[in-house]
Amino acid sequence: MFLREEIAMKTTFESAAPFLPAHRTLNSLREAAKQCEGCELYKRATQTVFGEGVRNAAMLIVGEQPGDQEDLTGKPFVGPAGKLLDRALADAGIERDDVYVTNAVKHFKWEERGKRRLHAKPSAREVSACHPWLEAEIACVKPKLVVCLGATAAQSMLGREFRLTRQRGEILPGGGAYSIAATVHPSSILRQFDDDSRHRAYAEFVADLKKMKTAAATLIKYDRA
Repeated sequence: MFLREEIAMKTTFESAAPFLPAHRTLNSLREAAKQCEGCELYKRATQTVFGEGVRNAAMLIVGEQPGDQEDLTGKPFVGPAGKLLDRALADAGIERDDVYVTNAVKHFKWEERGKRRLHAKPSAREVSACHPWLEAEIACVKPKLVVCLGATAAQSMLGREFRLTRQRGEILPGGGAYSIAATVHPSSILRQFDDDSRHRAYAEFVADLKKMKTAAATLIKYDRA
């Protein structure tokens, strides 16, 4: 009896896969994700924060996880990091409405600090458990380029051996008809110690996005040739 219960418990908290619908569209995935209990993060989160954007976006942007404001609103990239991302996309000549944005993990993992809820990095197991949602989003959107923001997002797509410090900005083969590139998460820019560091980090981030915009356009042309 104990063994059976232990197996059942492990099955409950090992993957989001059982919660995915049989018929997969962005709308059906979004609705199904509201009920996801594929890992224990759902217990402390306000709600699932699913991806958002156009169905056939050439560029799909993946962050780490929702933050406090995303958890409360149910929308991705609406907090301080999201506002910085919007500004950087605009400076790189990319319309936010032309991309699909999501996260590797769909529930907010946090720790309490006084009255504040502060971001806590999701574990590799939690990222792996949530990965079926990301795979399904990519399958529906069919992007030409998946842009990973930060090491957690990049490793969710490219494996734990990937190092952002070595491979930032490289255009790498993905799992099919898309390529993958990684840059920093905008929250890392907000954490810089002084204005000069922030300005420099932001300029490098915009340069990365410009390079990725060009790569996505090239992949579209190559696909049409």
